[in-house]
Amino acid sequence: MDIQLTLDQINQRAWNSRDASREFLRSKSWIDPGEKAAFDQIAEECRGEPLLDIGIGAGRTIPLMMQISSNYTGIDYTAKLLEHARTRYPDLNLYHMDARDMSGLPTDHYALTAFSCNGIDCVAYEDRVLILKEMFRVTRPGGLVWFSSHNRDGPGFQDSIPKLMPRFTLNPLRYGWRTLRALRTLPLASYNYMRHARFHRNYEGYSIKTAAAHFFGILIVYTTLTEQRRQLESLGFRVESVFGCGDGKRIDGDAHTSDASWLHFVARKPMPPLE
Repeated sequence: MDIQLTLDQINQRAWNSRDASREFLRSKSWIDPGEKAAFDQIAEECRGEPLLDIGIGAGRTIPLMMQISSNYTGIDYTAKLLEHARTRYPDLNLYHMDARDMSGLPTDHYALTAFSCNGIDCVAYEDRVLILKEMFRVTRPGGLVWFSSHNRDGPGFQDSIPKLMPRFTLNPLRYGWRTLRALRTLPLASYNYMRHARFHRNYEGYSIKTAAAHFFGILIVYTTLTEQRRQLESLGFRVESVFGCGDGKRIDGDAHTSDASWLHFVARKPMPPLE
């Protein structure tokens, strides 16, 4: 089984669904406090400088990133979502491109290279390395890389079909609404979960598992705080900070784990040594 091809096929099907278009068009601001905290850290340093925004989807991050700089480039590998972004922002540089191969973009150019909404998790682990290498290449020396990633030690890794059952409440109207919503989503979500469960894998430092988003319609990589730091450092980055999604607090540099559902990493491409 080619897990790389499997992830691509499953996740592209989800991104091309009506649910994905509806969700991405509705989102207009920060997805969580950790994303806002990371943005606040890098904003002043990158103000007015060239920015690369990877995985823009329907364009949620465009107005947020444009607060920093109008020198903006955005890419996405799902043509349907990219067309939504182009319709909304026709004057910007928005390209249909796969982050695993950004050879059409210049080397050592961007002050900030960002990949939001855990997009890097939607490819196989080996492809994740390719993406980070490309992000390193296009970022200028001294520049920053910012991305988010699902945390294997967080509660989301335990998501399964029972999560979709209606939570009990003494309010009969609220419980009735929750029950109706569960009846609507359970058949598709159960089908997707059972279909994707055969691809679940556990490795040292990371796992592959279906996630609850889009009715358990995506198959993603969950990594750990320690493994992601190790991976970044092995590729030449210097980790500047990590933020938890839930409270936006910075995680201590010597922490080995976190209970956040996903984590926001800010890393720097070092300057070359002086000759």
